[in-house]
Amino acid sequence: MFLMRIIISPAKKMRIDTDTLAFEELPQFIKDTEYLSKLLKKLSYEEARELWKCNDKIAAHNYQLLKKIDLRSNLTPALLAYEGIQYQYMAPVVFQTNELEYIKENLRILSGFYGLLKPFDGVTPYRLEMQAKLKGKGFGSLYEFWKDRLAVQLSTETDLIINLASVEYSKCITRYLKDEVRLITCVFGELINGKLIEKGTIAKMARGEMVRYMAEYQINKPEEIRKFNRLNFSYAEELSDVDTYVFLRKTEISI
Repeated sequence: MFLMRIIISPAKKMRIDTDTLAFEELPQFIKDTEYLSKLLKKLSYEEARELWKCNDKIAAHNYQLLKKIDLRSNLTPALLAYEGIQYQYMAPVVFQTNELEYIKENLRILSGFYGLLKPFDGVTPYRLEMQAKLKGKGFGSLYEFWKDRLAVQLSTETDLIINLASVEYSKCITRYLKDEVRLITCVFGELINGKLIEKGTIAKMARGEMVRYMAEYQINKPEEIRKFNRLNFSYAEELSDVDTYVFLRKTEISI
């Protein structure tokens, strides 16, 4: 089978689910995560709230989680831990066995806290976006902390990456990839006044649907994803190239 990796973003909203599926191992960058956790625990509530850029209710909840965070027990498989829109449309809880095996092999989740996650890596709820300006010895942001390590790891696994992550997350991969690794970015948009526009919510929905589509059809050649036709999207050859697959959404015209 053609070796391929699909990269997606995490989600802010998370849950604990230790019953549906068991986690298989700890994330490969767990030592780095433990270091980041120690830095976060040193922050005052106001510093944490500023870092997270959220309201008091969300900040208070996450600050309490942070104080008692345990990175090695009561863990949830990463695939089930995230609850955002993309994950809802991926719907991993209803994957068949062969679809789960496909996801296990091909899917990787980017994370500001964990770095790079396999679907069955055990994680716990956290709040730390990749663009956060967390500072430590020798770095002033998470981009500087992770540097090229996530891209290097992916490059050891594959020479073809299907990019379904947001720009905030994917740039920790794209800026470091060598020429021998092909990266195809999928864009889900609409033509508005002649301009291609991606709308956040529908794009997240489509990314989740694309992961499900690839798992259902066991896709192992990039050209096969051009047949994707869910949520009123279809492949737009005239707007695409070898590195970017554009999918346009048909919108209803009111008369």
